[in-house]
Amino acid sequence: MASAVESKLARLSVDIASPVARIVLRHAPLNVIDIAMMEELAQALKEIEACSEISVVVWSGAGKAFSAGVDVAAHTPDKVEEMLLKFHAVIRLLMASKKVTIAAVHGHCLGGGAEVAMVCDMVYTTASAQWGFPEIKLACYPPVACTALAALVGQKRASELILTGRTITGVEATAIGLANRSVSDEELAGVVDHTVEELLTLSSAGLGVTKKAIYSWDSMHFDKGLARAEKIYLEELIKTSDAQEGIAAFMDKRRPTWVGK
Repeated sequence: MASAVESKLARLSVDIASPVARIVLRHAPLNVIDIAMMEELAQALKEIEACSEISVVVWSGAGKAFSAGVDVAAHTPDKVEEMLLKFHAVIRLLMASKKVTIAAVHGHCLGGGAEVAMVCDMVYTTASAQWGFPEIKLACYPPVACTALAALVGQKRASELILTGRTITGVEATAIGLANRSVSDEELAGVVDHTVEELLTLSSAGLGVTKKAIYSWDSMHFDKGLARAEKIYLEELIKTSDAQEGIAAFMDKRRPTWVGK
């Protein structure tokens, strides 16, 4: 086994002890994913993918949350195109990875944070974790979830989560298929480590090719679907008065006033 290497960046840390890499989101207090974190994640994922010695990547969040989602300040009209481009670059790198990816979720797992977790191969969550896609409360929507959530939980459940923005526990997230298993806070690390140990007894080459086969159907539709969701977001959604009001109200810490257009 190669010696451990840890890279400390401004928004995350990457700990590599081949054949396992661990990505920890570190942007206190709730690991909000801003554009700087997106850039660091893309860099880290490219470096990990280029390392043939790594076969498993574990994602987690430092402190009291996995991630409360993408920075609302990056949704303003002057930043939203760059934000979507850079965040979806991270999602696409995750989706295309030959490494087995595992998300260890605790605390808040919302919006873009939940989108990162849902595209990992396996997800283990604490029972008390809070999952959700609350973008609709700002008159916005989560493009990755709109594209891929129904394949995980079914169309009706996906529609309910996206259209109401309601939050569910890790127990319910597991019951509907967002996670593999829900456990106590104290059990989470051990459950993840046990799965990692199981994977490390297997062929890394076999795992990589099998991943490609598992997602062969989804990959044919995901890129087109996400591109369409991005186009609607930029050309229609972000131009509505309500979306601009929802984002402004959140930034101003006030209730939005909807006008229905």
